[in-house]
Amino acid sequence: MTPVADTAYVAAVVAMYVDLPDTPIRANTRDRWVARKLKEDGVPLPIIESALLLASLRRRIRPEGLPPLPPIRSLAYFRPVIAELLQQPLPDGYRDYLRLKLRTASNDSPAIVQKQTF
Repeated sequence: MTPVADTAYVAAVVAMYVDLPDTPIRANTRDRWVARKLKEDGVPLPIIESALLLASLRRRIRPEGLPPLPPIRSLAYFRPVIAELLQQPLPDGYRDYLRLKLRTASNDSPAIVQKQTF
């Protein structure tokens, strides 16, 4: 691929990552490195998006009474779910379901005024 395509891929991965609940407001150097590594490994963007959505939803939909999880600090957090989906991809249309479900789960959670930058 061309450097422009590589840059667009990394930008797309980073944008999906920082748009999630419980993630930093901006990616750091390590996050960009992980995104470049995913590109080098040939991981399709739909698999990455599905993994980000699925892992975020799993964090949001937990039994009541459990202590809250700390914020996600790195894109590397999602690598096991990416590996899982490379082995067993989701059915067609399931990513749309995950988007809707995460949106609903995020609305049910306590309001987050602004993502933390620290």
